Amino acid sequence: MRVDIEGLSVEVGGARLVEDIALRAGSGQFVGLVGPNGSGKSTLLRCVYRALRPAAGTVRLDGDDLHALTAREGARRLAALPQESASEFDFTVGEIVAMGRLPHQGAAARASARDGEVCAAALEQVGAAHLADRAFPTLSGGEKQRVLIARALAQQPKVLVLDEPTNHLDIAQQLEVLSLVRGAGLTVLAALHDLNLAATHCDALYVIAGGRIVASGPPDAVLTAGLLAEVFGVRAHRVPHPESGATRLLFDRLPTP
Repeated sequence: MRVDIEGLSVEVGGARLVEDIALRAGSGQFVGLVGPNGSGKSTLLRCVYRALRPAAGTVRLDGDDLHALTAREGARRLAALPQESASEFDFTVGEIVAMGRLPHQGAAARASARDGEVCAAALEQVGAAHLADRAFPTLSGGEKQRVLIARALAQQPKVLVLDEPTNHLDIAQQLEVLSLVRGAGLTVLAALHDLNLAATHCDALYVIAGGRIVASGPPDAVLTAGLLAEVFGVRAHRVPHPESGATRLLFDRLPTP
């Protein structure tokens, strides 16, 4: 499913946080959104998963205005994994994942045999079937992320929105989570903090600064030394990976004038 963001602007408390954003994620693409803290990444994503309503512009899924869809229909097409999760609630893993089936259930919200099959398959897909009876708050950070991805997969969306999905994860967990997402066959729009992870996993990157898109394109073309100095305030060295040859970034502070 294609995602098109057209002329999107967001105002909160009279302040314009995001201005005239245009972004496209083709069907099945993994598109990354990168930028410094406070640049507008999370604000933009909140509009995409309908936690915020834009002051102007549209988010379209295969041409349909997302904000014109019912909540149920929108949830059948798009799932989100925000930065904050309800980890303080003492649900089991199985109960957390089952929440992903709510958009497919009637008013009585009664789970069917099919719902159980979908949830079991989602847990299996992320390698967390053995956690089904565990209390969610007792899990490690990496386990929680896998379970939340399973919940999103159980929702059976066409589009997955992720806001900093690798926060608080160790290196192995970061690689595992992004590989899981990459292999899910969905259109993915993700805000990512680590530029090397973004360069490795994304088909395209959009760089946001001051609430505006300042660069976009394939990672290797976008993550130039000049742009990284201007937007992130660092000196970047582009080096080839010793095995794959893919570009990796090393960082230093910019010289003091």
